[in-house]
Amino acid sequence: MTVSILKYKYISKTALILVAAVTLQSCFVAKKYERPEIEETQNLFRTDNLPFDSLSMADVSWKNMFTDTYLQQYIEEGLQNNLDIRIAIQQILSAEAYLKQGKAGYFPTLSATGQLTHQELSSNSQFGGLFSSLDQYEFSGSLSWEADIWGKIRSNKRAYQASYLQSVAAHQAVKTQLVASIASTYYQLLALDAQLKVTNETIASREKGVETIKALKEAGQENQVAVDQNIAQYNNAKALAVDLEVAIFQAENTLSILLGKVPQHFERGTLNTQDITSELKLGVPSTLLTNRPDVMSAEYGLIQAFELSNVARSNFYPSLTLTANGGFQSLDFDELFNANSLFASIVGGLTQPIFNGRQIRTQHEVAKSQQEQALLSFKQTLLTAGREVSNALYSYKAETEKFEYVQNEVEALRMAESNSEELLKNGFVNYLDLLTARQSALSAELNVVDNKLQQLLSVVNLYEALGGGWK
Repeated sequence: MTVSILKYKYISKTALILVAAVTLQSCFVAKKYERPEIEETQNLFRTDNLPFDSLSMADVSWKNMFTDTYLQQYIEEGLQNNLDIRIAIQQILSAEAYLKQGKAGYFPTLSATGQLTHQELSSNSQFGGLFSSLDQYEFSGSLSWEADIWGKIRSNKRAYQASYLQSVAAHQAVKTQLVASIASTYYQLLALDAQLKVTNETIASREKGVETIKALKEAGQENQVAVDQNIAQYNNAKALAVDLEVAIFQAENTLSILLGKVPQHFERGTLNTQDITSELKLGVPSTLLTNRPDVMSAEYGLIQAFELSNVARSNFYPSLTLTANGGFQSLDFDELFNANSLFASIVGGLTQPIFNGRQIRTQHEVAKSQQEQALLSFKQTLLTAGREVSNALYSYKAETEKFEYVQNEVEALRMAESNSEELLKNGFVNYLDLLTARQSALSAELNVVDNKLQQLLSVVNLYEALGGGWK
């Protein structure tokens, strides 16, 4: 009867401790994260010319954004083979392992022990006269569990979760940068091809011009200086072609690295067939918070710092732990698993830090400082994103407006070159007028190609700045 009463009291006390632990979990010290208000987002893009829309061109898949079949193939290969992408994936796997660890924080720890103790006793000791030695066998287990009274474990879990999402956002940022880099390099190759084509046509034209000026010299209409100047201009175009070939070779090597391949030649289309038809939709500035990976990563960094600040704050308060031990213990191995060898204990306790060399306060102050740093970094990342969107948009508008003027310049200079050749043959102008017209026409044609390239690059930059490419 007495044994039953003792067991009842023991069970009642254990249940009371458990109920108290569960009840106290409502007394969270941890605060809930709320996204900070950032007033600077109101005029982040610095433009009144385009209407803001709830949608953004960042929501468009790169497969629909870039319609060139060669470019689509290279982007697909890059996303599969690029080394930066593969490194980012491994970082995600590491963060995922920590996330699983954070989720396991609610569970108790359990360990098992198998032990043999052999003890040689002194003859003059308390039991030395009875035993010369003792052997003790033990097979036991221990369990420990900490109640999440102040939300420390929950905050730790959320911090790990934010770290994992930050690594995912970092992977998305790598994808965005990679897609933009492949597209930019591809368009640069097409522009170099177009400039080389213009230069080769110029070389052929100037070769005929050298023959013409030589004929005029033999007819007594021009002198050797004119011949030499035409030959010099011809060789200048040949040298320019060599420079363009070197630039093409280096651009192909750059594309090889982006695709994770050995350096090689790449098949490609032509610049004049490139047309990005997706509508330029910026979306409201707040869409950067959900579209642009580096902005998302910065906010996840802020969330992690916020939750770690909660953890540091909870360390000021007492912790409740329950520890249980049980198993078999015997001096005789044959009796180890006998009912009489059973033992058990359970301990519940509150631990309140008092003096610990100011470690807890220091940890809290450092956590608060790191949280403020993360907030400032988040704001800076958002402002940088807005600046990049603004620059890319303005650049696109400027290049589009300039294109008409550059085309008109080329047409006028081509006409001037043609007229100068006719007038030179009839003796109405000198060779210097023709040389000047030729050089100006070549520069203008190269500028047209560069202007078309800059238009394409500004759209790519705007797409990247808005956070496109990873979806």
